[in-house]
Amino acid sequence: MRLAVDFNSYFASVEQQLDPKLRGRPVAVVPSLADTTSCIAASYQAKRFGVKTGTLVREARQLCPQLVLVVGDHSRYVEYHHRLWRAIDSVLPIWWTPSIDEMHCELNRRDQTVPRAVAYAQRIKQTIREQVGECLTCSIGIAPNAYLAKTASDMQKPDGLVVIEKKDLPQILHPLELRDFCGIGPNMERRLRAHGIDTAAQLCAASREELRRAWGSVEGELMWARLRGEEVHTAPAEQRSIGHSHVLPPAERNDADAHAVIHRMLQKAAMRLRKSHLVAGAMHVRISYAHRENWSRDGRFGETQDTLALGHCLDALWAQRPRGKGAPAPFAVGVTLLDLRPEQQQTLPLFETDRPHGRLDTAMDRLNLRYGKSTVYFGRAHTARNSAPMRIAFTRIPDLDTER
Repeated sequence: MRLAVDFNSYFASVEQQLDPKLRGRPVAVVPSLADTTSCIAASYQAKRFGVKTGTLVREARQLCPQLVLVVGDHSRYVEYHHRLWRAIDSVLPIWWTPSIDEMHCELNRRDQTVPRAVAYAQRIKQTIREQVGECLTCSIGIAPNAYLAKTASDMQKPDGLVVIEKKDLPQILHPLELRDFCGIGPNMERRLRAHGIDTAAQLCAASREELRRAWGSVEGELMWARLRGEEVHTAPAEQRSIGHSHVLPPAERNDADAHAVIHRMLQKAAMRLRKSHLVAGAMHVRISYAHRENWSRDGRFGETQDTLALGHCLDALWAQRPRGKGAPAPFAVGVTLLDLRPEQQQTLPLFETDRPHGRLDTAMDRLNLRYGKSTVYFGRAHTARNSAPMRIAFTRIPDLDTER
């Protein structure tokens, strides 16, 4: 039996915990105080007005005139994540942390009864209140496998506690919508409907073969097993990319500042690459324009983790962007390193054409780790050394040492 903990409106709850004046009020966490940005999180008080993740700030203000906007401090969200981890782990061992706002615990054999599992869930809630703060509420799901435990944690929010036993399956899942199931997004929902599966009841009743056809892969068979309470063990996914993106504040929506920002993000990505003992063989660069199509380019190069070499590739791709009179102003920029592999598997060139800078990169990394970000950096990022602060993707907990 598994126990899943899902923190409610996590970013907004952290802000309310940090500032008592925000408690009980509709709060939206934003990347910057500009009407053209989108909300990255909303408190439950704001959600009642229809404000949610992805809502444009100008629309959010119309939906909820009393909305309080808070610029997100992602380093604090990571710090609170670690505090929550320690609090929960003092009650039950954590065996999996799939995202910044979700943790899974495994109940041992003697704790597999519902009363004991529920007692642990209640202790987790109490421990969080006492050790972390009253605003950090969570919904907890208890079920035969991790997938259903996550599903259960989403069935009662905020501050919920739902138990799914094997004897409850599949009827307890029938009231759900297809999109309520993890792994079913808009595209998958359309595919399921094209195969005659329109409801959760039909999803649960479908055969293993029908779900394989609907998914077009073995993932359909795995879903069939998960819905029946079976624990499905899959190999851990390899890291396929390292990158950063950033919505530019209005004052930085020009070529010079955008170029400096994207170089700052590349230097952070290169440091992460080295800390993970990886090399990259390709790069994707993109620029978004407000109300216009995006622009992007891809480049390939000999496998490297050298910041200067990566910077040369970035500049070559950047030079291909729309320029000249009438060119749109950049709204957001991003850079992603691809084709990653362990540095031990790096294919070295037969003839060295560029002088390697490994010792320089190592020295810079050590100085930045010891004395703080941007202690030393390459000059292209000079005007952006305080721009593009750390951002959290919900499926990855950033390393504070390398990404502040």
